[in-house]
Amino acid sequence: MSTALETVLYTAKTHTVGGRTGTGKSSDGELDVTFSSPGSGKPGTNPEQLFALGYSACFIGAIQVAAGMMKIKLPEDTSVDAEVDLGKTSGGDFQLAVRLNVNIPGLEDGVKRELAEAAHQMCPYSRMTRGHVSVDLKVV
Repeated sequence: MSTALETVLYTAKTHTVGGRTGTGKSSDGELDVTFSSPGSGKPGTNPEQLFALGYSACFIGAIQVAAGMMKIKLPEDTSVDAEVDLGKTSGGDFQLAVRLNVNIPGLEDGVKRELAEAAHQMCPYSRMTRGHVSVDLKVV
C-alpha cells in the first residue's frame, strides 16, 4: 500500500516559535495560539489539544462521507469527543494514546458502529496513527 500523495488537495502552513511555551500561527491568520505545557496552569493550549480537535473534526468528516456512501441520513448533532494522552512508554519514550468517543444520536447501534468503523478506515488521522498510536474507538 502506497502512502505517497498523487494529488495534493490542501496544504496547511504554520509557523511556530518557542515550542511548548511559545506561539504558533497559520499562514492565513485564522489560527493564532499561545502554547503552554499541559498541567502548567498557564494560559494557552498545547499540541495534544490541537491534535484532538483536528482528529475529531476529520473523523466527523469521514463519518459524513461514510454515511453518504451508505445512503444514511446523518444527524446534524453527530459528535466526537477526543481524548489524547501524552505519556511515556516502558522504554522511556514519549508517546500518545487516543480515545475517540463517537456519538451518532437517533440511529441503531449496529448502524452507528458500521459508520464509525468505516470512518476509522478512511479518516486520514486514523490512517496516520494506525500501527503507531493506540486508538480506542468507542460508539457511545
